[in-house]
Amino acid sequence: MKGLKGKNALITGATSGIGQVIAIRLAQEGCNIAINYRRNIEDAENTEDMAMEKACGDISNCGVKSLPVKGDVSKEEDIINMVNTVVQEFGSLDILINNAGIQKECASHELKTEDFDSVLGVNLRGSFLCARETIKHLLSQNRSGVIINISSVHEIIPRPFYLSYSISKGGMENMTKTLALEYANKSIRINGVAPGATITPINEEWVNDPEKKAVVESHIPMSRAGTSEEVAAAVAFLASDEAAYITGQTLFVDGGLTLYADFREAWSA
Repeated sequence: MKGLKGKNALITGATSGIGQVIAIRLAQEGCNIAINYRRNIEDAENTEDMAMEKACGDISNCGVKSLPVKGDVSKEEDIINMVNTVVQEFGSLDILINNAGIQKECASHELKTEDFDSVLGVNLRGSFLCARETIKHLLSQNRSGVIINISSVHEIIPRPFYLSYSISKGGMENMTKTLALEYANKSIRINGVAPGATITPINEEWVNDPEKKAVVESHIPMSRAGTSEEVAAAVAFLASDEAAYITGQTLFVDGGLTLYADFREAWSA
């Protein structure tokens, strides 16, 4: 993708699933990648090894750098330190991928306040704080930059039993648009990518069960689940200069899930 080589990218929640594959794809595009992890550096090093193998192959020094960076995105101090560390080590931060996210299943009338707060604390408040610190840095250096928020089809599709998750992603949609409008004249682009049903470890309950997987895919117009690589491709596009005139948008990578699949057949007048 045009304009990614040599850029410095921070990917939160990059030790597994979609975040890990995004880190690998950006490294393949020539970005230096900061791999955020919360607890075990070994998980970040695993992502680092895969990314560098994909980016460099047998070349010992291909010019792509990687940096495991510890931080809990629900904690403001951790986020400030994380962004400062990336800037100190790489010299600047050009691309932020707000990927870290959690979810909790619970009937809404039984949802505990602390569980509600913890989901919003990571998914929405954490994403805001990462964006805030990145924007501060970009403005301080008069640099252009890109922020991509990894949302979900549930920013527009209600999801019973996952109230806090749905609220967090709905809020992320508005945050994306608001920040995009506020900083467009500073050459800071903010967009979202919203995956649908995707084959990732977080969905292993249905991914690894053929019957459950068939039920999930029956609701998708394209009749299959998506892959993390397809989400990462959308992220790479929006981060690149190919998308230089795109801001404030959410790109749905969902196989048509948000197209009201029940209307594929006429059932109402």
